[in-house]
Amino acid sequence: MTTGAGGAPGVFEAATGDGPPLSPAEAEQRSREVRAAVDGLLQIRRLTLSRGGDPRTVPADWERRRPVRAVALALESGGVTPSSVDASGTRLSTGYRVTAGERPGTAVVEWLGPPGAGAAQEEAAALGDCVPALARLGWEALLYKGPRGRRFLEVEPVSP
Repeated sequence: MTTGAGGAPGVFEAATGDGPPLSPAEAEQRSREVRAAVDGLLQIRRLTLSRGGDPRTVPADWERRRPVRAVALALESGGVTPSSVDASGTRLSTGYRVTAGERPGTAVVEWLGPPGAGAAQEEAAALGDCVPALARLGWEALLYKGPRGRRFLEVEPVSP
C-alpha cells in the first residue's frame, strides 16, 4: 500500500530522495504505483490543455505550482534512482534528490550519496542522465556548478 508524507495511507508521493529505502518487495509495487501516477498525470494534462498539443510535453498548472513533486515523479518514472535516508536523516544510498528552487516554479536536482560513496564523481554523468527523463514529461533542465564545485540541475517547466 502506498504511504505518503507523514505515513498517510493511500496517498501517493513521488520519491524526492529524502525518504526511506524500498525493500525488493516494495519496489515492484512502487513501480506499479508510479506508472498509475504518470497515467493519471497525463490524463489531467489532456483534460486541462487549453490549446491541444501533446500532453507529455507541457506540464499542467498544478505541476507548475508543485514542481518538486512533479519533477520527482518525472525522474522516478524515467527509471532514475532516488537517494534515500534513514530515520535520523543519514543518507543511505546514492541517487537524485529534488528540492525547491530559489525561483517560484523551479526545482533543484542534486546527485547525493553516503559519505565516501563517490556521488561527487558520478554527479555530472548521473545528472546528465536525468535530463532526458525530465524532458520526456515537459521539464527543461540546466546544469550548474554550485558551492564547493558540486553540480546540480535547475529545472523548470517548458513554456506552453
